[in-house]
Amino acid sequence: MKIQPSDKPLLEWAGDSLAIGLFEDAVELTGELATLDQKFSGVLKELITEEEFKGKANSTIFTRVNADSPVRKLILVGLGKPDALKLDTLRRAAAAVARVGKKQKSKILGFSFPLWNNDPAASAQAIAEGVELALYQDIRFKSEPEDKGSQIESIDLLGFGGQEAAITRANQIVSGVNLARQLVAAPANAVTPITLAETAQAIAKDYGLQLEILEREDCEKLGMGAFLGVAQASDLPPKFIHLTYKPEGTPKKKLAIIGKGLTFDSGGLNIKGAGSGIETMKIDMGGAAATLGAAKAIAQIKPDSEVHFISAVTENMISGRAMRPGDILTASNGKTIEVNNTDAEGRLTLADALVYTDKLGLDAIVDLATLTGANVIALGEDIAGLYTPDEAVASQIEKAAETSGEKIWRMPMEEKYFEGLKSGIADMKNTGPRPGGAITAALFLKQFVKQTPWAHIDIAGPVWTDKENGYNGAGATGYGVRTLVDWVLGSGE
Repeated sequence: MKIQPSDKPLLEWAGDSLAIGLFEDAVELTGELATLDQKFSGVLKELITEEEFKGKANSTIFTRVNADSPVRKLILVGLGKPDALKLDTLRRAAAAVARVGKKQKSKILGFSFPLWNNDPAASAQAIAEGVELALYQDIRFKSEPEDKGSQIESIDLLGFGGQEAAITRANQIVSGVNLARQLVAAPANAVTPITLAETAQAIAKDYGLQLEILEREDCEKLGMGAFLGVAQASDLPPKFIHLTYKPEGTPKKKLAIIGKGLTFDSGGLNIKGAGSGIETMKIDMGGAAATLGAAKAIAQIKPDSEVHFISAVTENMISGRAMRPGDILTASNGKTIEVNNTDAEGRLTLADALVYTDKLGLDAIVDLATLTGANVIALGEDIAGLYTPDEAVASQIEKAAETSGEKIWRMPMEEKYFEGLKSGIADMKNTGPRPGGAITAALFLKQFVKQTPWAHIDIAGPVWTDKENGYNGAGATGYGVRTLVDWVLGSGE
């Protein structure tokens, strides 16, 4: 499928399906659309009237045109209120049209959408992203997959001539999102710590990034007792991944993205019981997947900031070597941790990853993690939680999330709650009381960042969706990749 900009006038376009975006309560046909309606013998007006189409966001209707028409079908998609138009409005509307076009077996589609904020580049990119994200499907593990592939061959973005670079940018970003989707969706016997290390190696080779993978012995030398405490029960070796993108010339900023990389989380000796969702714990490396997806996208875009992509990757398993409730681990900064819950393992791996990254002399660190069910209770399944004491980083992340359309909400860092993590025999426990559990998790992480501005994003909710949701199909969403890319691109401004 090829998405291409076009200067061809709306009235002269020919193809299988023509999609037109209309604002809510502004569906009266005027100007060029009125002329188009006359060209098609009033079929547009008739369709709007019969279907009582109001232009509500993401609503779609379609109809066939007569056999000798240069356009076989017309699709109308609602854009919502004009004053509420956002980039994500275009992204979601494009996804809705793409799905209709696929079901209608359209090979050649034309899109007639308005501009957001008089910005053709951003608008074209958002439309292309919506199409590509919506048409993604994962049939890798079916022996005889039903052929649900898109028959769409080309999409013309009418009125967006000259925006080839914006569409290329969309392709680059979506390639990273889809990598993250594939990694999260794959079962734990297909994506292991070794697999993630091999994925990092492939990205480094394909796009010229630097790569260092620390093995267990290397981590032992660095004193990563928290990370290795989680890893010690697995038969698979842990992998500490450090990918680095460096621009030509002096970088404007030096940044790091850290992803939680638990390729499977049994809960350890505090095992997850029936009904706890243990069968879905392949998704517990969603942060690492987003980190690698962002690395793939950023390596293609080549921004002027240096970016480090880091993940301490392992399984949290059960064996005679497993860490026990009550054990004390020593992280690489010397802080001691009483393990009062082996199922709060992600923060232990992140602790050593943060200490390691904090020593690199960077301008900012962002970590992503499927860290707590408490964040899902607080914000639901669509919204990630943002935790940071740094106002500048918070503003940058919020702006990036707004641009990308990935929902995020800043949560408080209530220092008083750290009292719930105090231990009588160690510097801290790894979990506190149930109330405010996502906040105490963030406060735990904060203890391992000494000097670098830092933000933590809890993606436990939006990393996965059980049903089609906007441009995401059921399953892994690749959440975080687009926000991270926008953050890196905007950080040098």
